[in-house]
Amino acid sequence: MPLPIEDYAMIGDTHTAALVGRDGSIDWLCVPRFDSASVFGALLGDENHGRWLLAPQASLHRQPGVSTTRSYIDDTFTLITHWITPTGEVEVTDFMPFGNRRADIVRRVRGVSGSVIMHVDLRIRFDYANAIPWIRQVPHNGHHELLAVAGPDAIVVRGPRLHAEDHNHSTDFVVTAGDTVDLTLTWYPSHREPPPAIRVTKRLRETTKWWQRWAAACAAPAEYHDAVHRSLLVLRALTHEDTGGIVAAATTSLPESFGGSRNWDYRYVWLRDASLTLHVLLSHGFTEEADSWRNWLLRAIAGDPADVQIMYGLAGERRLVEWEVPSLPGYQGASPVRVGNAAFTQFQGDVFGEVMIALQAARRLGTDEPDFSWPVQRALMSFVEENWERPDQGIWEIRGPERHFTHSRVMLWAAVDCAISAVNDFALDGPVARWMTLRDALRDEIEGKGFDKKRNTYTQYYGSSGVDASLLQLAQVGYIAADDPRMLGTVAAIESELLRDGLLLRYRSESGVDGLPAGENPFLACSFWLVEQYARSHRLADARKLMDRLVGFSNDVGLLSEEYDVGNSRQAGNTPQALTHLTLVRAADAVAAAAAAATPRKPSLTLRDRADTF
Repeated sequence: MPLPIEDYAMIGDTHTAALVGRDGSIDWLCVPRFDSASVFGALLGDENHGRWLLAPQASLHRQPGVSTTRSYIDDTFTLITHWITPTGEVEVTDFMPFGNRRADIVRRVRGVSGSVIMHVDLRIRFDYANAIPWIRQVPHNGHHELLAVAGPDAIVVRGPRLHAEDHNHSTDFVVTAGDTVDLTLTWYPSHREPPPAIRVTKRLRETTKWWQRWAAACAAPAEYHDAVHRSLLVLRALTHEDTGGIVAAATTSLPESFGGSRNWDYRYVWLRDASLTLHVLLSHGFTEEADSWRNWLLRAIAGDPADVQIMYGLAGERRLVEWEVPSLPGYQGASPVRVGNAAFTQFQGDVFGEVMIALQAARRLGTDEPDFSWPVQRALMSFVEENWERPDQGIWEIRGPERHFTHSRVMLWAAVDCAISAVNDFALDGPVARWMTLRDALRDEIEGKGFDKKRNTYTQYYGSSGVDASLLQLAQVGYIAADDPRMLGTVAAIESELLRDGLLLRYRSESGVDGLPAGENPFLACSFWLVEQYARSHRLADARKLMDRLVGFSNDVGLLSEEYDVGNSRQAGNTPQALTHLTLVRAADAVAAAAAAATPRKPSLTLRDRADTF
């Protein structure tokens, strides 16, 4: 059975990622890309669906006196797990080498003191555990190579000789103080020869240096510094090195409600999440990554604006057909497991706002803009002009009837507002008078149909009485001031209707609006939005109190998933979640700005005052 979600750490090479459990088992790995089929799928089943366990034998037997701690090497995704056993101590270093254009995992065991018997259990299951490979072992340069082949996929594992038993391979070996034993796994196309072994020490040094050099450019606020740093690193780790696409999470089908069917594939690039990530990266000085993503975006949406999707594959692939995977039973029985995501066919009006806001932010920061960037945005605006009255399925990808969601309407307003600013502030060409008329029409409609005057709150959709946590973004995009009475009334309604155990639900799932069975856990990004709203509306103490609690939900290596089950004190949903981490960064920035504004400034010294101080 898989571990609690918070017991997994991620290692990655910006092409894909693996999840390493606190017990030393790699239970999730898709190669060579984030969205490839799994090789290790125990996360969504059990060990027979694929895993790579490396741990002291004493821990497997639950002997007394066994303990483990783990951490990343500072500002990297190189994971160090320190094991203490009754007979000695060992360290296991897990990492995926960066920049060598191949999919490798390295597991280095180093003896610290005494002697420890280490156990290896390797179960390779290609294609979401649909294909058990043909495996053979051969001696090579004084070591052993295990070669596993099934269809287009092949893996070579190097290290101690493994012993076969019923499609599993295992061994025990002893590590004493000062010993180093390296185990490596490399994926390669089965029609090619196995790649040569890597030089582990060299690649470890280079990979560590690359991550730390990247992180050194980060300007994080002093308060929540470590959480912001780790969150920015997560966003970089989820950004594909070659294409610039930012996946929403490294996993598929981790449940929003344990045992339920709200299990979705998040290994794709949502325009919304990626646009918000671009804004965060730009605000913290990462212009190169922002340029890479903007170029990905422009490639993905180029063409007929009517064909724009809410999400794409890592390289801009358009067909993300959703299907259920019968070979994987699901995380602790939560089924079905899904690959692909049917939401790619949905119309969600809010993405036009998010894209325009992100591209406008890049323009304001003076990044080099491709010649075709504004023409593409003009084409998007033509589509908005022709389709602004359409109902949609909203930010939460409602699988029920299309509606006029207030958040979507505001984001369309924001798209038009950005287009107007681009013309007025940057002398770009565009029908600004026509756009101003459309912007006014949208505002009039929103205020007339999306605002409940009796309750002093904006509503989830036109004609509804409920609210939605996405309404917290109205102040973020400049539609309304954070301390405007209408916004404060909306916050009060959200607090009244959507707070559960002090955290925010996205909306009331029991209303039936989404066409799915009711029940899910609080959505962490929504609570971080609430922190930002508190900070911007002069509720700094409330902002800090909630922020402290949210950051406290991070696991031991600083990772957060999509949702949090307060009653059982456990993370829920896909992990690590880009939207959660980017909203954490925004919330920390808002707290820092509010704190700075609340701090009285010392009066400037006059020339006489300065002279008197010497």
